[in-house]
Amino acid sequence: MQPSVPYDDPISPSIKPKKMRRKDKEIKDKAGIERIIKKALVCRMALSDGDSPYVFPVCFGFKDGCLYFHSAQEGRKIEILRKNNKVCFEMDIDTELVESEKGCEWGIQYSSVIGFGRASFVEDVEEMKKALGILLEHYSGKKYEFSEQSLEQVTVIKIQVESLTGKSSLLGG
Repeated sequence: MQPSVPYDDPISPSIKPKKMRRKDKEIKDKAGIERIIKKALVCRMALSDGDSPYVFPVCFGFKDGCLYFHSAQEGRKIEILRKNNKVCFEMDIDTELVESEKGCEWGIQYSSVIGFGRASFVEDVEEMKKALGILLEHYSGKKYEFSEQSLEQVTVIKIQVESLTGKSSLLGG
């Protein structure tokens, strides 16, 4: 049985997620996965630079199966994405330490989403404005205007999401 994929895009065989081991914790509905995305404050992006992994946190926006973030115009993540546009990302909410009197019974309460996709650089000015608007609306609930000068100072990255899975410790035993 394949993990829940809430978007109609075909999954590339090179990034097809593995079956979830703990089916009792799997979030199977699109609304549950999107609730986590809407509530999350940080998205952790994972890239591959040859044989070296590279993970970094970003502020993000999500709409219509696409994840957006912005960056400086140069740096390690930009260099890696120019060579390899495959990405993995994770976001989580409702994290809380679960203590126990027994050492092996400690844990973390959480709800999380893991996704795979392909990154592209947004070059069109109107699309950049739209993407940055989605990002800022995620945090503020407000709409903003962007000057041409401010757009010249950032790079906007769009992740076309190819698969998403959700998991919550609140669901399973």
